[in-house]
Amino acid sequence: MSDPTLHAITQNPDDFAVQIADSIESFIVATTEVAKGDEPDSAVPFLLLEISQLLLAGGRLGAHEDIVPDERYETDTGPEPDMDDLRERFAVLLEPVDVFSEVFDPYEPRKAPVPARISDNLADIVADLRHGLAHYRAGRTSEALWWWQFSYFSNWGPTASATLRALQSLVAHVRLDQPLAALDGLDTDEDLTEDDLAEEAGRVMAEEIGGPLGMHGRP
Repeated sequence: MSDPTLHAITQNPDDFAVQIADSIESFIVATTEVAKGDEPDSAVPFLLLEISQLLLAGGRLGAHEDIVPDERYETDTGPEPDMDDLRERFAVLLEPVDVFSEVFDPYEPRKAPVPARISDNLADIVADLRHGLAHYRAGRTSEALWWWQFSYFSNWGPTASATLRALQSLVAHVRLDQPLAALDGLDTDEDLTEDDLAEEAGRVMAEEIGGPLGMHGRP
C-alpha cells in the first residue's frame, strides 16, 4: 500500500531512493495495521516477515557508500509523531511475550543481557523511519537517505535486528515444541544482571502462547 503522493511521476521505480522509501513506507503501513489488533492470531509471524523485509532495505543502506545530504544542517521536519499509542497497542497485543533478553553489542566482551520490549522497539523503529520519510515527502531525498542510513547504524538497525532475533526465537520455540523461557514480570527499567534474568525468568509452555499468537507446533 503506497502513498500515491510519495513519488513524483518522473522518478524511476528502479532508483535506489525510490526502492528504499517504498520499503520503509510499506513497513510503517503494515506494522501500523498489525498494531490495530484485528488479526492477533497472525501478529507474530507477520511481524517476523515485515522486520525481515525492512532489514533487507537496511542492509542496502549499510552497504551503500556514505550518503551526504545537500544541506549542512538538517532541516526541521516539524513535531515528532507521538508513538505512545502504537507502543501501547503492541504491548497489549504481545503481552505474553513482549519482554525478551537482548545483548546490545555482541563484540563487546562480558556484557550481560538486558531485558527489552518488542513493543518499545517497534515504536522506536517506526519513529526513526517516519522522520526520514518526512524529509523524503518534502523532496529532500538526500536528507532522507542520509537520515535512514545514519539511524540504521545508530539506532533502528540494531533495534530491528534484536527484534527479529526475538521474533525468530519465539516462532522456533513454538514450531519445535520447546518450552519458552519468558521474562515474566521483569521491569525493563531495572539494571539487571545475567544472573537476575536467569533467576527471575518464568517458564511459559509453548502451547500457552502458540494459540493466541497464531503459531502451532506439529500435531
